[in-house]
Amino acid sequence: MYIPHHQKNENTSEIMAFIRKHSFGIMVSQLNAKPWATHIPLKLESDENGKDVLTGHMAKANPQWKGFERDQAVLCIFNGPHAYVSSSWYQEEEVPTWNYVAVHVYGKLRILEEGAVMASLHRLVDRYEQNSEHPISLKNMSPQTLKQVKGIVGFQIEITDIQAKYKLSQNREHDHPKIIRELEKRKDAGSTGIAKMMKERR
Repeated sequence: MYIPHHQKNENTSEIMAFIRKHSFGIMVSQLNAKPWATHIPLKLESDENGKDVLTGHMAKANPQWKGFERDQAVLCIFNGPHAYVSSSWYQEEEVPTWNYVAVHVYGKLRILEEGAVMASLHRLVDRYEQNSEHPISLKNMSPQTLKQVKGIVGFQIEITDIQAKYKLSQNREHDHPKIIRELEKRKDAGSTGIAKMMKERR
């Protein structure tokens, strides 16, 4: 990913928090010499050796997994808020732009055995059910229902590189107050999210 120096984020703890918050990502790999992408939840965890990993799964009906090989290089993309920025908000004439936050994670993939897949599903469901009014647990589901695990492929990705781009009008700090005010007027999640991130960095 192309990242100008002033838009590059190298704060590891902040990036990891971003991945946890925006964990519904896009996993990209090669299948028959063509790029293939799947939109899936990817849980940031630590493996038995303390290394950062992403854990996920996909349907066996998805052809992508048939191209998986041990230690295959894959790319996982995580997107945050994004918003159009009008140059009418600037003090001087300039072209408009788009502000956004994106994180690219590269890693080596390995397929998990069924027991490890089931354990990862328990962790995934427990995480996202914790704020539900009536949380469910896989522990309370029948063996018949849980047989569906046989229809998925679980995997773990050992993280080898992370690229984080925070494009937040860093080159126009004198225009930040106006940009933030205008973004907040829009009320949509992308605009208010970008405004909040810009305010946090002032």
